[in-house]
Amino acid sequence: VLGLLVWSLIAATTYHLHAAYSWVMFVSLFLWILTLLFLVTYLLQLQLKFYVIPWPLVLMIYNIVATVLYITAFVTCAAAVHPTSWRQWDYNRRAAASFFACVIMITYGVSTFFSFRAWKGLGSNAATSQVTDHA
Repeated sequence: VLGLLVWSLIAATTYHLHAAYSWVMFVSLFLWILTLLFLVTYLLQLQLKFYVIPWPLVLMIYNIVATVLYITAFVTCAAAVHPTSWRQWDYNRRAAASFFACVIMITYGVSTFFSFRAWKGLGSNAATSQVTDHA
């Protein structure tokens, strides 16, 4: 939902006149589509059919790449927002897109942390830690 907000807010402005916003638009739309593909993959449990693929590692790499790309998109978007814009509604939309890009950047960073824990197998809960092998 947040990714949809970023690219729709940028698309509602005259982003094609500024190269910086074209980069933000590319990053937000590209990662939004890839995130939807991963979501559909997990909702349909397709990762179980492709068991050869190391899904925790793939998700960790994807989250790292998405975090880095959103860092560049956020910095680019925030640096290109000018309050003296000749169209006030463009300024408001670009400022909101910059805020949501920051929120998404943080969200992908947190997802990177949790996917790293899943990849390393550090995520255990009370039920799995109480199980012992007494045969």
